[in-house]
Amino acid sequence: MINRVLIRLKLIQIVYAYYQNGDKTIKAAEKELLFSLSKAHDLYNYLLLLMVAITEFAENRIEKSKSKLVPTPEDLNPNLKFIQNKFIAQLAANKDLLEYKEVQKRTWGDDLNTVKEFYELITNSTTYKKYMASATSTYEDDKELWRKLYKNYICPSESLDETLEDMSLYWNDDKEIVDTFVLKTIKRFEDKNGADQPLLGEYKDDEDREFAVNLFRYTIENGDEYRSLIGKNTKNWDLDRVALMDVVLMQCALAEVNHFPNIPLNVTFNEYLDLAKLYSTQKSGSFINGTLDSIVNELKKEDKLIKN
Repeated sequence: MINRVLIRLKLIQIVYAYYQNGDKTIKAAEKELLFSLSKAHDLYNYLLLLMVAITEFAENRIEKSKSKLVPTPEDLNPNLKFIQNKFIAQLAANKDLLEYKEVQKRTWGDDLNTVKEFYELITNSTTYKKYMASATSTYEDDKELWRKLYKNYICPSESLDETLEDMSLYWNDDKEIVDTFVLKTIKRFEDKNGADQPLLGEYKDDEDREFAVNLFRYTIENGDEYRSLIGKNTKNWDLDRVALMDVVLMQCALAEVNHFPNIPLNVTFNEYLDLAKLYSTQKSGSFINGTLDSIVNELKKEDKLIKN
């Protein structure tokens, strides 16, 4: 599940904290990086459970309505289509998700206000009403309903972002990327797999985990060399006057440029320029791009840059 976009994002955070705080060893910071990445996988599972929690909330609402002193005909004969959604039933029974749920101290039951907010948002939506009005639905229809609901209501929710950040500092800035993993998971579900449907693993493969660890080590261990290169190529700027975040972004980019010959230069540049938009100033992008371009040209002239 953890891809290189998320690895770079976490790397920037940990390297910045490493220089800002100055009280951690490289080994401790590396451990922090891996823990931070594992928390992103926790968020993935927690967001999958949110869909189940919303459905369970809807079911509890129906049961409470039946228990009214004077229930209406609609209360006694509700439309059960939403709570009997075949995709959600499969997700709720998923072995991997249940295993994750069993070891968690916190559940969505601890935050019913958020669940209720999404329930009301969803049940008032045109997507929901159109689905409920349909006489029948296939497994694919049920799955498509939740793809739309997640994409249109859960993904853009700012209040959910705030709630998740309050739950874990490690989830800050993660949700946008993790949302893409959740949508990919919904798309991959197949009825025939039942409770054994594979979820996305923490890493796609061992290579990505090694990429995270090695990139971090190269960034820190060669920090003095990269900062020297940055200082020589920042026109009209002393390195001490360059924002720490901009230095960190360039330092991480140079570690990737120099030690991962299979990654094209344009991919590395684009990834760190995107991170600059997220973490630095409006002018940082062009400044970082120009500085890195100058350094790369210097490395090429000195025949110190190897790219496949």
